[in-house]
Amino acid sequence: QVQLVESGGDLVQAGGSLRLSCSASGSISRIHTMGWYRQAPGKQRDLVATITNSGSTVYADSVKGRFTISRDNAKNTVYLQMNSLKPEDTAVYYCNAYGTWTPDYWGQGTQVTVSS
Repeated sequence: QVQLVESGGDLVQAGGSLRLSCSASGSISRIHTMGWYRQAPGKQRDLVATITNSGSTVYADSVKGRFTISRDNAKNTVYLQMNSLKPEDTAVYYCNAYGTWTPDYWGQGTQVTVSS
């Protein structure tokens, strides 16, 4: 089992910045990809960004140029730096981790609210 604990969600004004953190613990030796997804009320959960343990990244088009995902393998932590936030970024942000022959692991979510 892998446990993921997110932090950093908050209420921020449009144009502001936030940094989310997700710390992994447990059986993490087979985890190679970590990332962030988000879910707005009444909508499906969507990919925001992922990063592999070698540093390869994928971003949703809607966040390219504004969000940056990074990872500290020594601390088993992934970060999401969010700049130029927009009201449409408002959602619950979930940390995700998976690896070879593992299920998807999810955190409990952290609320990000961007006011206009």
